[in-house]
Amino acid sequence: MTERLHRLPGWARSSLGIGLGVVASLGFAPFGWWPLLLVAVAGLSVLVVTSPRARVSLAVGLCFGLGFTGVSLRWMSAIFVEAMLGLVVMEACFYAVLGGLVHLVRSSRLWPFLAAGAWSVVEFGFSHVPFNGFPWMRLGYTVVDSPLAGWLPLIGIPGVTFLAALGGQALAWLVTGRRERRSLVAAGAVTIGVVLVGVLAPMALPNERTGTIRVGFVQGNIPGGGIYGLGEARTTTRNHVAESLRLMDLVRTGSVPAPSFVVWPENGTDMDPFLDAPTAKLVDQARAALGVPLLVGSITDGPGANERQTASLWYDPQRGVTARYDKRNIVPFGEWVPYRDVLEPCPCGGLRRCAVGCRDHPGVLDVTAAGGPLKVGTMVCYDVAFDGTAHDTVTAGGEVILVQSSNAMYLGTDQVAQQFAITRSRAAELHREILVVTTTGLSGLIAADGSVSLVLPEHMPASGVVDLPRRHTITPAVYVSGPLEALLCLGFVVALAWRGAARIRRRRQP
Repeated sequence: MTERLHRLPGWARSSLGIGLGVVASLGFAPFGWWPLLLVAVAGLSVLVVTSPRARVSLAVGLCFGLGFTGVSLRWMSAIFVEAMLGLVVMEACFYAVLGGLVHLVRSSRLWPFLAAGAWSVVEFGFSHVPFNGFPWMRLGYTVVDSPLAGWLPLIGIPGVTFLAALGGQALAWLVTGRRERRSLVAAGAVTIGVVLVGVLAPMALPNERTGTIRVGFVQGNIPGGGIYGLGEARTTTRNHVAESLRLMDLVRTGSVPAPSFVVWPENGTDMDPFLDAPTAKLVDQARAALGVPLLVGSITDGPGANERQTASLWYDPQRGVTARYDKRNIVPFGEWVPYRDVLEPCPCGGLRRCAVGCRDHPGVLDVTAAGGPLKVGTMVCYDVAFDGTAHDTVTAGGEVILVQSSNAMYLGTDQVAQQFAITRSRAAELHREILVVTTTGLSGLIAADGSVSLVLPEHMPASGVVDLPRRHTITPAVYVSGPLEALLCLGFVVALAWRGAARIRRRRQP
């Protein structure tokens, strides 16, 4: 079989690369068929390590990336088709680099480990550059329903990415040659050990609660679909006020318990409540009806000209806004425009709607609720994909964790399920319950192990009250995942340099 693979022509390898990329996309939400992802990772490595030429491996990686991101990121076309095409091509180039890196280490006896390290390097790359990175399609986000899920609170998303990639390389290693019996036994023992640690270790993690607080949530529902998904001005605010009033009707009739505070999603208001009088009046109406603090996801103007903030505003019933968090990570071409001076004159006038300013501070609000102090950790939509932003919610003292999101532009696309899956991975990584509140769905409650306790369907108004445990525990992943990722990347670079130096020495020998 190996000989046949070596004789495979370049065009056939590239074609198979596209197909494997499509298969890889099935490992991500909304499909979540994680075993297929391991098969796709293995298939890519088989095509590369049996390739005689580096340029063919680069082409195979590029084609894999085009198939993978072309399916997984097609939701970006809901904003602009041009932005989707640019994003797909840009991300596919990282997988071309992956193909080249795996090709460089294919002759090493340790190539499965080095190839898994190449995945770590490439994911680190596209998670940080360009435009602060796009860490959306990471292998670590696919394992929450797999035997590797227990590793999330131990080594975080980057560490689990390496383990998932290593699993794929192990399959490729089995395919590409005859193996000694003792090697197979050792590989089997390691696999069993990894699974057992993943299953047993989280059980030993401390997860004490210091109390429980009841949190109300409102999914107001808005038209959805495309860049104008919020509908006419103030539609989202009116809808969230109306659903808040329905929630309080349920409280008065005893159908649901009274909440200690209520959460609206990102874009609960689409206009600045500090500057737009009708919006301010609507928010005041909701505050008066609720009688408890209200956390509103809002749009505020400034700080500069042609800039706006995506903010979480904590409204105290008597004192008004007493705490604020501004979204730290904003979507290129969706919320801000790279190379604005170049692109704004283009025919696509919608670009003028995308300028957003952003501040940089942890998403933890120091507030008062239920008659006492409370620290609320919140992430706003795209924030959830960034390790540092997620980890800050607990290292800065967050006792309860929320995700406020507006997926209205992507209603009916895979983006909604993908973000919910990422949030499930965060819940398992932080070992904390997370309440997700969105404009149009999916809203719900995620347990500390990443399982789903409650989920509301898309495109319908809904509300409710849930009990959230108050916790202070921090998982090992919060502290070790960053250094571990750096170590994996550095280890790969050192190994590559060592192999390069050894090759030079051999050439210089007489």
